[in-house]
Amino acid sequence: MLLYMQTKKNYQNLISKLEEISRLKGIMGIIQWDQEVTMPSGASEARADQIGALAGVIHERMTDNVLGECLNELNEQHNDFSVFERCNIVEARREYDLMTKVPKELVQSLAALGSRGHAVWVRARKENRFSDFAPVIKEFLALKKEWAACAYPDKSAYDANIDLFERGATSVEIAVIFDQLKATLIPFIQEIKQQAYQPDTSILSGHFPVEKQEALARKISEDIGFQFDKGRMDVSVHPFCGGSHPTDIRITTRYNENDFVESLYAVIHETGHALYEQGRMTDAGDLPVSESLTMGIHESQSLFWERMIARSREFCTHYFDMICQTFPGNFQRATIDTFYQAINACEPGFIRVEADELTYPLHVILRFEIEKALFEGDLSVDDLPGVWNEKMKQYLGIVPPTDTLGVLQDSHWSSGAFGYFPSYTLGAIYACQFFQAMQGALPDAKSNIATGNFAPIKKWLNENIHSQGRLYTPQELVMRITGEQLNPQHLIDYLKVKYSEIYRLHG
Repeated sequence: MLLYMQTKKNYQNLISKLEEISRLKGIMGIIQWDQEVTMPSGASEARADQIGALAGVIHERMTDNVLGECLNELNEQHNDFSVFERCNIVEARREYDLMTKVPKELVQSLAALGSRGHAVWVRARKENRFSDFAPVIKEFLALKKEWAACAYPDKSAYDANIDLFERGATSVEIAVIFDQLKATLIPFIQEIKQQAYQPDTSILSGHFPVEKQEALARKISEDIGFQFDKGRMDVSVHPFCGGSHPTDIRITTRYNENDFVESLYAVIHETGHALYEQGRMTDAGDLPVSESLTMGIHESQSLFWERMIARSREFCTHYFDMICQTFPGNFQRATIDTFYQAINACEPGFIRVEADELTYPLHVILRFEIEKALFEGDLSVDDLPGVWNEKMKQYLGIVPPTDTLGVLQDSHWSSGAFGYFPSYTLGAIYACQFFQAMQGALPDAKSNIATGNFAPIKKWLNENIHSQGRLYTPQELVMRITGEQLNPQHLIDYLKVKYSEIYRLHG
């Protein structure tokens, strides 16, 4: 009994330390959100110093010897704990072992460069000057290789960075999946562009007042299930979902008065992320067990809502009249069917976040191949714009006229998020499999979408994914839900069926 009581005391000590670390990370999340949304541009250097200092404090907490001793005591007594408690211990041990391998100074350097790099990227993107941003990429590559050597000496530098977002995945495994997608999508896109029938996308052109876009986006986000009393929506250069806790989730978008689709679907995408965060375990919001799995699983939730639901014919059926009323005069020639076809049209473009479902994976594959080449020394940073444009021409048949529309478009490298990009397309594959499983469990799903009844779908996601936290590995989770492992063929089949219908392909 005495040993049991001591074990429980050690566990409670661990929980107290983990909750403090989580709350410090929450503060980091808020000041990073502030940096991209409300912070004055002149404060970038001071913010970099602040983020670096806070990163140092968090690192100290995460590598505290007392925390390590506590974990050592608990590791010997796993049988005394529930699955929930054991998950907290295992996740804390993994994080502790990882963090103790990395010097505090390196952690601070990475955090400060991420803050400073963001400001450099914003200016370089605005002024179309890749040469101004190139030194940031070079510095990040050096630091990230140093970090990888410390954290995962048995992995390649790129695989170590991928592991931050897709635990256990390797660049070799991802390349096999991506080669399968390339082999199908590149010729299929070429076939579509040669078709005589092309959807009329001109119906999406016009003037769309920002205030009306904001109201529409907020309405749809709320309909889907975003709780605005536990979140907010703002504007940033690059749409994202951030915040500090399931009760404080913040999404952003950007507005273009000539294109309401970009902003609306960015909001729906980020709402998908937000629903995952708001749907986490209510009684463990500051503990590892409640955290999301990989970024691929997280992206599956944003793409589930943005692609599988919001770009469906049923979704268009429900919201078509509301969209017409929001922008009177813009859709006089449109019908539900032509609107559905227009928002799903395959139009190879320069910008990843504006890409359609069919071309989007190729944007991701391009970035993955470039990152891999950078880490393996097969590509120099200075040659990056040329290689980017060459791959764009090879995969999508277009060449960006500026680096702003090419290599400078994404914010990821400005924060050092190398290895993140594969998660988008892995997420699309997960989303397709999850959607099929959801339809099996909820036979009325499509009719519910058509009537705007999203509650059963959100509930299914909450129960099967959001509230499961880290109780299962991604592989175990997808097997439990779908009955098989990650399978790109489902995404391929889905895209071929959908776009063959839209473009009236036969045979």
